[in-house]
Amino acid sequence: MTLIDATRARILELCKIHNMNINQLAISAGINPSTIRSIFKFVKKSPSSETIHFICIGFGISLKDFYDSELFENLDDD
Repeated sequence: MTLIDATRARILELCKIHNMNINQLAISAGINPSTIRSIFKFVKKSPSSETIHFICIGFGISLKDFYDSELFENLDDD
């Protein structure tokens, strides 16, 4: 799994845990929904650390909590 794949999976996982959809997350994070959608839309589009920070705010978690997932273990180099 690549870093972008793990990031996408983690966002979806946290949406499910927090019972949110992408639009609700964006509103909670104070960012445009298209910013989050673009993470899923483009093949090699990696979100900025600032975007991940705002996503964490939307979920009410820390960056450490975001990356504290088995999804980020053993990533591919792609």
